[in-house]
Amino acid sequence: MDNRQAIGSWLSGPRAAAEGMGIDFGYRGERLGLPREGPGSIAPVGRRLAAICVDWLLCALIAYGLLAQGNLATANNWTLAVFTLMSLMTVGTVGMTPGKRLLGLRVVHLSGERLSFPRSALRCLLLALAIPALIWDRDGRGLHDRAAAAVQVRLTGQPAADEPPATAGAA
Repeated sequence: MDNRQAIGSWLSGPRAAAEGMGIDFGYRGERLGLPREGPGSIAPVGRRLAAICVDWLLCALIAYGLLAQGNLATANNWTLAVFTLMSLMTVGTVGMTPGKRLLGLRVVHLSGERLSFPRSALRCLLLALAIPALIWDRDGRGLHDRAAAAVQVRLTGQPAADEPPATAGAA
């Protein structure tokens, strides 16, 4: 084995090394029965991070303006509480936070149905701890999603290559 190849596999990680040996992991969401692309496919990491940033900024503004009376240090303390409450109320009822809605994402149960309120509460409380959300499986789901049997999916997007295009006026 060439030293450059050994270093490259080490830098690329174990997945790249395994794929180099011929192991096929499939696409993200394949094990869950989700499509590769388009509506219902696993939400991309970039969109999920952007959505949480939008939600955090919105919660910080609410905490600063309504709860902290303009005191920045107090607003920082309130932001996590507002974020947790907002996530619980919005994901538990409509399946998405304002940031997720803006970026075309939704949180659903693995069956594709709406996430129940107890599962949503568990997910939101684990998300508030931050660490479970930072540990992902190979489908890109954090421990908070795995514990709640949830997955973040796209609302919109390009249809998968094997799906026929929808015709206008079809019932």
